[in-house]
Amino acid sequence: MSDNALERIELKIAYLENANQELSDIVYRQQRDIEQLRAQLSVYQRQLEAWRSEQQDSVNPLDERPPHY
Repeated sequence: MSDNALERIELKIAYLENANQELSDIVYRQQRDIEQLRAQLSVYQRQLEAWRSEQQDSVNPLDERPPHY
């Protein structure tokens, strides 16, 4: 194998290692973002459930009889 061919192979390997590391970093950041979004979604779901519970417990003013009846 010539020196030129060996150098091209080494360059390709270096490029692939670099690309692999960049992709790994991207996947790590995406996973971190997904975990943060899941936590935020969980908070919003709890808030929505609490709001729905309050709405069911409260009396609707349209259902009440006016005072003159």
